[in-house]
Amino acid sequence: MFLCAFENNAWQQPEIIPMGPLPTHPAAMALHYGQAIFEGMKATVNLEGTPMLFRPEQNAKRLNFSARRLGMPEFPETLFVEALKALVDLDRNWIPPQQGSALYLRPFMYADEAFIGMRAATKYKFIIMASPSNPIYSKRVRLYAETHYIRAAHGGTGAAKAAGNYAAAILPTEHAKSKGYDQVLWLDAQHFKSIQEVGTMNIFFKIKGQIITPNLDGAILAGITRMSVIELLRHKGYQVVERPISIDEVREASKEGTLEEAFGTGTAVGIAMIQDIGYKDKDIHVSDESPVGQMVLDTINGVRSGNLKDELNWMCRIES
Repeated sequence: MFLCAFENNAWQQPEIIPMGPLPTHPAAMALHYGQAIFEGMKATVNLEGTPMLFRPEQNAKRLNFSARRLGMPEFPETLFVEALKALVDLDRNWIPPQQGSALYLRPFMYADEAFIGMRAATKYKFIIMASPSNPIYSKRVRLYAETHYIRAAHGGTGAAKAAGNYAAAILPTEHAKSKGYDQVLWLDAQHFKSIQEVGTMNIFFKIKGQIITPNLDGAILAGITRMSVIELLRHKGYQVVERPISIDEVREASKEGTLEEAFGTGTAVGIAMIQDIGYKDKDIHVSDESPVGQMVLDTINGVRSGNLKDELNWMCRIES
């Protein structure tokens, strides 16, 4: 794993060390005040066996957006990418060759200064760890539209990839799973009407031939896969609209037969095809097939593996 420490107002001592436990003081500020952020990425191999990263510079930018929001120091973007390259080069034999599988990379930063008191920490750790992963969903997924708990509100940390956002989602997600659903579909914090995102992914709907995804409003995570899917669909001639979309609009489109498909996007899940959405004790049927979602999945997997041309210049090669 890659490790770098922030002390005396500077990042220092970058190194790659064996994966293992790190000593942590019980007063480490991240444990008490939640200064912890992370990213999720994947390394794959192309047809020649060369390790590849998917748009790592975008993850570097988003990590620093999260850092600014949580009052943490920014990490040098060039060092972020070079650290990833060095770690993946060292761990290249751990990259699964099967399409859809990958070496999952988890860059994260947390406050490790030993101090009890409400202020920004002065010491931090930045770490990148890696582990082989398989696709999360091999089947179509069912979502549960949450009408009691919220993920984020305007002015909060919803647009940051903050650890606390996910902690608050654990209980509602367990409730959704107990009802037979796979993930929570989050709605706005005030009226529980406008769709925000899913537990581990952004969401797209195809209604009357138009691809719609909720616009980034400060309460929604700016997914790297989301950005890439928008670029890909527009490149292929689809009309993609970023705008508010309500659960009522989706329900009416399902009733009218104009809801053609929906799919989620995210680094961990890739592209997840959505079967139906539970809302107020009833299911909104989405679709039994997802041709656009499947095309997007096949294209991204094909570009990652080198089976398809990288027309949008997404991939970053890692040379020995």
